Amino acid sequence: MTFTNYPAKNIAILAALGSAAMLLGAVGFEYLGEMTPCKLCIWQRWPHGLAVGVGLLVWFLPNRWLYLLGGLIVLYGAGVAVYHAGVEQHWWEGPTTCTSQSVAGMTSEELMEHIMSAPLVRCDEIPWSMFGLSMAAWNGIASLGFVALWLSAFRKG
Repeated sequence: MTFTNYPAKNIAILAALGSAAMLLGAVGFEYLGEMTPCKLCIWQRWPHGLAVGVGLLVWFLPNRWLYLLGGLIVLYGAGVAVYHAGVEQHWWEGPTTCTSQSVAGMTSEELMEHIMSAPLVRCDEIPWSMFGLSMAAWNGIASLGFVALWLSAFRKG
């Protein structure tokens, strides 16, 4: 789909609305689906919230550089989402406050302390998936689509 017939402002607002939809979906999973988010899930929400804010600025003050800013913010969010998806797949370790760590070589006291300080919601577990992809992976894919929209607005603007 090309957006050659649409004004840059409309394309940027569409991207911001996409981020708003992602936030609404995340809140829906949290409160309606009773799926408590982990630390990395929360980190993924911030760029979408900032993109919505940039979209509001664009609404009142269309500016080519705001389109680029929106794209960079969402690109950062896509990076966080891909990082989280990799943690879920155990391709790399996540933050120690969010994932399980090796218990090899621990004394019984250290093991008990490790168990008691373990996070309630771990970042390295997949609570929901569709077509074999976790929410973090879908967020990364959608975010890259929103980046394309922001950059399309920037090129056009």
